Amino acid sequence: MKYRTLPGTDLSVSEVGFGVWSVATKWWGVSDVEMGKRLLRSSYDEYGVTFFDTGDVYGSGLGETILKDALGDIRDKVVIATKFGYDIYNIPGERKGHSELPQNWSKENIRYACEQSLKRLGTDYIDFYQLHNPRMESVLSDEIHETLERLKEEGKIRHYGAAMGPDIGWEDESIAALKRPGYAAIQIINNIVEQDPARNLFPIAEQEKRALIVRVPHASGLLDGSYDPDKHFDKSDHRSHRPTDWMQAGVEVVQEMKQQGLFDGKDRTIGQLAIQFSLFRPSVVSVLPNITSDATLKEFALASEVAPLTKEQFEMIDALWVNGYNERLKQHMSNTQTKPTPVLHEA
Repeated sequence: MKYRTLPGTDLSVSEVGFGVWSVATKWWGVSDVEMGKRLLRSSYDEYGVTFFDTGDVYGSGLGETILKDALGDIRDKVVIATKFGYDIYNIPGERKGHSELPQNWSKENIRYACEQSLKRLGTDYIDFYQLHNPRMESVLSDEIHETLERLKEEGKIRHYGAAMGPDIGWEDESIAALKRPGYAAIQIINNIVEQDPARNLFPIAEQEKRALIVRVPHASGLLDGSYDPDKHFDKSDHRSHRPTDWMQAGVEVVQEMKQQGLFDGKDRTIGQLAIQFSLFRPSVVSVLPNITSDATLKEFALASEVAPLTKEQFEMIDALWVNGYNERLKQHMSNTQTKPTPVLHEA
């Protein structure tokens, strides 16, 4: 495993991190809690994964307690990121489907949420505390900024930033966060077949000396070999909300990359190629694949060790987007008179 440091901080994280949502939610992950704990521990013990990204909303707190159970005895050896902003403490009834929950950005709620996360994590500090899917008003809020600065001074959080979403987009909010003093990093969606608006964020992150954390590197299964165009997903699986033509266009891109020799399944798998694509950008410090089994853990963690993409290989993939896939996607959508459906990649 290789490691990268968030600019301007002392946080060193593994290039391949662990998105805890895959072992703490029912959307698309591991339903067996004990298996989830084992995967989390194995990621550190066997592969050197040190960066774990979770959120208070994941499993209504399970995403944090599972980290305490799996990694509590090595707390000082790992970097824990969690999120806040969704009002999980004052919601009547159960969440329905993939709908977004109401948010509460008051300083009182931020402090309360932080204290509850600290308790569930079994720690007295959070390494990286993120606004969870903030809108522009929250990104620019002086009250939120001042509250987070006070939490830093008190030693309850070390650094803070924002996780943008819930679906792809949010360019203006991301740029504002990258340029706002105090935000150490932002988390975005980026992958070979979903490159906008991240393409516009990379140079800004480098200029501002801020870090980017990438999630959904495998585009809902298109880029890890698990997508079967003949398979019908259950309605609870967010891949069921993807337009068929969008997925088919992605399949064609994967076939082109294989024909060009960019992966062969042995020296480099399509899943490893997808992770390396985002890691090629110097502003990206870690990528968070969806780890759901021993096999995916091994494959994705080793993406940091197999031969990295060369400049020429990266440019070949980039050209597929600039000169082909982007236009092909538009054509697929115009043929069906539909647009890509916003997808809640995570809560």
